[in-house]
Amino acid sequence: QVQLVESGGGLVQAGGSLRLSCQDSARTFRRRPTGWFRQAPGKEREFVASIDVTGARTRYVDSVKGRFTVSRGSGRNTVFLQMNSLEPEDTGVYYCATTKTFPADQASLYDYWGQGTQVTVSS
Repeated sequence: QVQLVESGGGLVQAGGSLRLSCQDSARTFRRRPTGWFRQAPGKEREFVASIDVTGARTRYVDSVKGRFTVSRGSGRNTVFLQMNSLEPEDTGVYYCATTKTFPADQASLYDYWGQGTQVTVSS
């Protein structure tokens, strides 16, 4: 059974950094692309970043390009989202999820999801 667990969220001031982790107990990361999404209160879930199976290809929403980096851990059962120069607009619940295809920007293309981790950026 696939179980994704996010961690690393928290409260940070604007301009600060956080590193989110997503662990996959079933090790599906080794054969599936992985994505990060976020959802702010009252808004739809938004694609943030994704990474292919090997880690060679990544994709980002324009608003985080140059500030966020998605990567795979050496054992490939963990995916990270390094977030730098955080802005209040980055506030939301961040989710990791896996899909069968890359690239995949739509949440409907992802079939396994974690429970989410809260990121709050104060101004």
